[in-house]
Amino acid sequence: MTKKELIYHLQKTPLSQLIQEATKIRQKYIGKDVYIRGIIEFSNYCCRHCLYCGLRSANNNIKRYRMQPGEIIQLALNMAKQGVKTIVLQSGDDFAYDTKTIASIISSIKHKADVAITLSLGERDLSDYEYWRKAGADRYLMKHETANPILYAKLHPGKTLKERLSSLKFLKKIGYEIGLGCMVGLPGQTIHDLAEDILLIHKFQADMAGIGPFLPQKDTPLGNHSPGDLNLTLKIIALIRILIKKIHLPATTAIATLDPQQGIVLALQAGANVIMPDFTPQTYSSNYAIYNNKTRITLDLSKVFISKAKRKFNKGKGGSLRCKKPQKV
Repeated sequence: MTKKELIYHLQKTPLSQLIQEATKIRQKYIGKDVYIRGIIEFSNYCCRHCLYCGLRSANNNIKRYRMQPGEIIQLALNMAKQGVKTIVLQSGDDFAYDTKTIASIISSIKHKADVAITLSLGERDLSDYEYWRKAGADRYLMKHETANPILYAKLHPGKTLKERLSSLKFLKKIGYEIGLGCMVGLPGQTIHDLAEDILLIHKFQADMAGIGPFLPQKDTPLGNHSPGDLNLTLKIIALIRILIKKIHLPATTAIATLDPQQGIVLALQAGANVIMPDFTPQTYSSNYAIYNNKTRITLDLSKVFISKAKRKFNKGKGGSLRCKKPQKV
């Protein structure tokens, strides 16, 4: 699919038509399986200044927290006992957890539980990524947010898209399964930018891509902007499934927040095959305020959505769907 064709589909093709085609592709290459990836949001400290995120360092209106390593490990082991085979360790860009502390958490979990570990810790030194990979980390999720370098720089003061993509290339090189992803409806974003997002995910041959609508957070510079469009978000999920075929696509929490009743089911119908329930203790999770009114998806609720979508809960780790070596990027 060319950029011109993607733009046409995003603007003109009915969502129902794209979902119909995405369903055919998903049934052929993925089947009915839906994988669970359980999230632990272990710190809401962040040293960055992203204009859209409530965790930004300048936000003094949220209560900051850091979970202790032992607390994180025990929670992960309890999740494994519930049948969760992928543990996602997520935080803001919080350098208070040094390289060895994160490595110790990873190795402790892997030593006692047969699970995959996904890290979502932002941009760190390349040596950190290597250290954590050796400690047992399997995957790294770092959304590119937008493929427009000018818009990226505007939204991420002091950072560049080139730096982020360089980190993703390195992660891929040393053996991580990688996850990219973008927001839909960012202030200043165009339909051309969204087509480039899809093409970038394809170019990287990502193992996973998280697509969600932009949602405002009241204590940020973009707090008064309107949220992204759900139908456009679903179109992008469907187009990625059609274009890439063998890729994990989560029904994101942002989609569930925009439409708590039907969002997850609609995303599954559009081609998603992953749900990421939140296992963060509620004493902490209410302060992981990346956007307003963040919906909490539980494991039980995930199973309800899977049933409503007439899909099947797969109890495996949900590793990369790719059979061939990824293209060089």
